[in-house]
Amino acid sequence: MTQQHRQVTGGVDTHGHTHHAAVIDTMGRHLADREFPATATGYRDLLAWLHTHGELAAVGVEGTGAYGAELARVLTGAGVTVIDVDRPDRKTRRMKGKSDPIDAYAAATAVASGRASGSPKSRIGTVESIRVLRIARRSAVKARTQAINQIRSLLVAAPAALREQVEGLPHADLIRTLARLRPAADLSMPLNATKAALCRLARRHHALDEEIAELDAQITPLVRQAAPQLLDLFGAGPHTAGQLLVSAGDNPERMRSEAAFAHLTGVAPIPASSGRTHRHRLNRGGDRAANNALHTIVLVRMRYDPRTRAYVERRTTEGLSKKDIMRCLKRFVAREVYRALTATPPTRTSPATLTLAA
Repeated sequence: MTQQHRQVTGGVDTHGHTHHAAVIDTMGRHLADREFPATATGYRDLLAWLHTHGELAAVGVEGTGAYGAELARVLTGAGVTVIDVDRPDRKTRRMKGKSDPIDAYAAATAVASGRASGSPKSRIGTVESIRVLRIARRSAVKARTQAINQIRSLLVAAPAALREQVEGLPHADLIRTLARLRPAADLSMPLNATKAALCRLARRHHALDEEIAELDAQITPLVRQAAPQLLDLFGAGPHTAGQLLVSAGDNPERMRSEAAFAHLTGVAPIPASSGRTHRHRLNRGGDRAANNALHTIVLVRMRYDPRTRAYVERRTTEGLSKKDIMRCLKRFVAREVYRALTATPPTRTSPATLTLAA
């Protein structure tokens, strides 16, 4: 077989400034490897170099959600099949060593052997915009929580005159009152220094409130644009729907079935049987942020949805624990979410209500 007609598989070990590519043939033989800069020109050169070794079947890329994100977009845009490859486990690395060429060849081998077969997220649509905005919102929420915790900590040891001035105030009134404090110029006095610190923290809290509100106003229309039927599900708000969209990606069709989505979100039941005991346990794997979003939806339904409340009562009388009932409910919700995510625009219909079959 000539070099022009032989089929080859590529593998890329990605880094912040360089990417190391390798090529193997259908027999798994190592053909060549080379390092390229992680730049737009380097991506084009890497693709051209891969094509010089034969017909490119697929390319395995490590870190398609991080250092390899742009490379995956370039390869996909050129019509190349890109496979997301996990880094070798520690046992394999201890046995075979660690280097850029070794990791690149390992990525190519994982694709050729079929051990790696997952398609990466495309990261080129509205869902990617939601993802990056949610990162900014999440950090703002954490900073706001930190600010209010520091305010309450300072008030515990603050002078009595200051502490009694704001004692018993609701949260919003507390922030407004502290933001209006005017400490004296002499900060060597603990009372004045405490007032200055509380004033700054309260103003920071207020600014973060405004920032979070602005981000919410930006994220919510994007979520409705990306999957309007997802927001119609009972208990799914902009934040939970946004997280589920981010977990699925701009190309949810990459998931083969709703069972695959259940595994992604960590709600596929795991067998935990032994001897005469036959049961399943809660899945601790998958995307924990997506699992938390499903958990939130289930909690809302258990409190406000009459059909879900009836289901919980029935399953409780049958002897199921609350954890087992929630596991079942999260699996049902995952099925609904998958249908909402993969519904094609021309045939979108109102989402089905929660199936309460045992």
